[in-house]
Amino acid sequence: MEQLVINAEKRTTTGKKVRALRREGKLPGVICGHKFEPTAVLMDQKETTKTLNHATSSSIVIIKLEGKDIAALIRDKQRDFIKNTYLHIDFQAVSLTEVIRTTVNIEFSGIAPAVKDFEGIVVEGLTAIEVEALPSDLPERFIVDISVLKEIGDSILVKDIVVSEKVTVLTPLEEMLILVTAPAAEEEVVTEEGEEPEVIEKGKKEEEEGKEKD
Repeated sequence: MEQLVINAEKRTTTGKKVRALRREGKLPGVICGHKFEPTAVLMDQKETTKTLNHATSSSIVIIKLEGKDIAALIRDKQRDFIKNTYLHIDFQAVSLTEVIRTTVNIEFSGIAPAVKDFEGIVVEGLTAIEVEALPSDLPERFIVDISVLKEIGDSILVKDIVVSEKVTVLTPLEEMLILVTAPAAEEEVVTEEGEEPEVIEKGKKEEEEGKEKD
């Protein structure tokens, strides 16, 4: 994957005044991290949005700030879901030579034969797992093929993910990613021929009692 780059400048504006910057097409953010002094930054809304749309929780983003390249992870993205725009981005500065801990998203692919052949119901468990690795060795995502789910009751666990030797999985290996269960049985109310359901009989009885009182 090509390198993700975001151009930024230091930000001095804070509080309610930041709203004015957003109206001007700017996106505020902050960079924090180990051995890194927290720095408020300002980015171009359109350019940064395009970059963020290609990034995952384990993507390394290069922030260009005052002539320096800062490697960072995206830790939080505040959004306006009505306008579909970002409001604020939190970055975690990382060292490319130090092991870091983060989460990597799970992406499912393929078709489960148990669903097609036995009308099984797919139940998803974890959608991301925690790992530890050098920033350059972090996978963008783990793609899990569900075509191995051939029978009702088949499942895929964390231990079934193919992981590079350079990546250490921290999530318990027996945690479930996906499972195929049997479809729920349909319940039917069976009555003898000519017999009405109890609720109707009860209604009729109450109606008759009402007439007798009158």
